[in-house]
Amino acid sequence: MSSNTVWIMRDYARCTGCRRCEIACSLYHEKKIWPEASRIKIFMLVPGLEVPHLCTQCHDYPCVEACPTKPKALSVNQKTGAVIVDRDLCISCGKCIRACPGHVPFLHPGDNKATICDLCGGDPQCVKICQEARYDCLRAIPYPVGQGEAVHHRVYAKTPKQITEGLTELIFGEKMEV
Repeated sequence: MSSNTVWIMRDYARCTGCRRCEIACSLYHEKKIWPEASRIKIFMLVPGLEVPHLCTQCHDYPCVEACPTKPKALSVNQKTGAVIVDRDLCISCGKCIRACPGHVPFLHPGDNKATICDLCGGDPQCVKICQEARYDCLRAIPYPVGQGEAVHHRVYAKTPKQITEGLTELIFGEKMEV
């Protein structure tokens, strides 16, 4: 991968649940406000704790590996590091969803094809809108790949339930079952 790849860092405790990121994403990709088709989702499993949920660009891309089509419907953009879906090749089997440790990919409500964050071609709109609002929950961080260096973002690839349970412990001092 090139040295100009980015990763979207999340500071879960800073998320206010404004959902501006969902709107920005759907406007960019769908040309209309359609949160159900947004590549970033905000979950609130415990009142007051909002969890932005999106692809973490795992170092080994289990979603891509799980794709059964030949050629694969999922691939990794070598410039951005994002997973790209070839909608013509996708058979809507859901294997990418099950393979993802965070269950991030979803079947698009319009065409039922696998959908996942593509980092907006390297300029993530969710980050821009979050920074514009000064919430600073989402930040684009350079993805340091090269010289044998590997960043294992899979440790961030968790379900909203797992993230929320960790947040309750951080914020309230004890782990709550969600």
